[in-house]
Amino acid sequence: MTDAALLERLDRVESMLAIQQLAVRYAMAVDARDLDAWLVLFPEDIDCGRRGKGREVLREFIAPLLRDFYRTVHQIVGHDIEIIDADNARGRVYCRAEHERKDAWIVQAICYFDSYVRKDGVWYFNRREEDFLYTCDHLERPQDARFLRWPGPPPKHNPPMLVGRWESWRAFWADVEDDDIAAVTNHPAPR
Repeated sequence: MTDAALLERLDRVESMLAIQQLAVRYAMAVDARDLDAWLVLFPEDIDCGRRGKGREVLREFIAPLLRDFYRTVHQIVGHDIEIIDADNARGRVYCRAEHERKDAWIVQAICYFDSYVRKDGVWYFNRREEDFLYTCDHLERPQDARFLRWPGPPPKHNPPMLVGRWESWRAFWADVEDDDIAAVTNHPAPR
């Protein structure tokens, strides 16, 4: 193995470890309501779409959302990372999130679809898109909540679309008869 190949492998391993820490640091910063720790996970010039660019624009967006819940806990339960090139990667992060709002304790099974960028040797979230399998109070089954019990404005995906996002999942069920699907669920996802 050449020195260059070894350095490339080492950089890849270090990059994957740094990217994995982004998800953990994100969860801990949100739960601690530490907006400064949360904002440094994004590049200074983060593109916030129609809202504008920069960390302060991002702060103005996230602070009110975090006030919708008193306590939260985000548990990172899996992280898949694909290095695209030396300074770009993408990943999927499984998370179980819990949110206190008044007498409700809302549980979500989330998958984040991320893109990462390295700037000046530091890895950041470049984009983070959330999708979920279900949302419900911890005292009910997800099916009883029609997979969507959210106290406040409904999430953008109503019903949750995570399973439909996976082409392999859709293909797996595509040729199965409705009666056979009805044997395993009372709430089939749209095909």
